[in-house]
Amino acid sequence: MPIYEFLCRTCGQKSNVFVQSVNSALPSACPACGAHDLTRLISSFAYHKSESTRLEEAGDPMSPGPDYYKDPRNIGRWAETRMKQMGADMPSQVQDMIQAAREGEMPPPVKDL
Repeated sequence: MPIYEFLCRTCGQKSNVFVQSVNSALPSACPACGAHDLTRLISSFAYHKSESTRLEEAGDPMSPGPDYYKDPRNIGRWAETRMKQMGADMPSQVQDMIQAAREGEMPPPVKDL
């Protein structure tokens, strides 16, 4: 079930049309202004990477690039790497906070850990 994008040449408004099948009728008029001068656009698409590919492309947590921490999924990666290098187990509370941060929940202050 495709979604088509159209541009109205009269008002410049973009519109999305969800159709049940490729044989369905496409709109003949702009939903914003009613003009009949629509042009079909080439839509963008999403490409999803595996977690291992994303981590590989993110770089080394021991020497991160300037954009490394702009991706919240990298939160805690340095700590995890260092703990592994030292042969130490990361406390479960810290693991829970790192996972919560990766899922969008900011951790509470960690001063008592």
